[in-house]
Amino acid sequence: MPKASEIKRGHVVEINGSLYIANQVDVKSPSARGAATLYKIRFNQVPGGRKHEETYVGDDILKDVQLERRKVSYLYKEDDLYTFMDQEDYSQYSINGDAIEAQLPYLMDGMEGIVALLVDGNLITVELPGTVVMEILETVPGMKAASATGRTKPARFATGLELQVPEYLESGEKVKINTETGKFLSRA
Repeated sequence: MPKASEIKRGHVVEINGSLYIANQVDVKSPSARGAATLYKIRFNQVPGGRKHEETYVGDDILKDVQLERRKVSYLYKEDDLYTFMDQEDYSQYSINGDAIEAQLPYLMDGMEGIVALLVDGNLITVELPGTVVMEILETVPGMKAASATGRTKPARFATGLELQVPEYLESGEKVKINTETGKFLSRA
């Protein structure tokens, strides 16, 4: 059973009978005498994605969940079920698209480096790599000498993702995208 002070991003705990994954942990140290350090933790319910926020004192105990992390690769989508394959024993796990809605814009066929979070052998969510390389499908034509300015333009990718990229990029170029912030990082 972990203390609130030991909870990190990606840790899965049980709150009121539901599973939640820690999404963000803010630490506040009040300056008053005898004040305890406060941990404000933002959770997302898995599966489901419902948000939950709670503030704990460092010694508060949370109910831990027996979690297994497995490296998987994305195989295919059938109706609203997404199927992943374990890279060690080749077993397959399926999950409803609603449970991984935030990750869907970055999910590409054959993608590797994905970590599946399993509770009792059931897939509850997936963690994507920190960055992905994607090809720009469509954007307005680039401008020469546009690299001197910090202006951006919208770009669309094969997965349906749309984000702002620098003006000098053209359709067909590959770029690195941060999956946590959803922002352009660099050319690939």
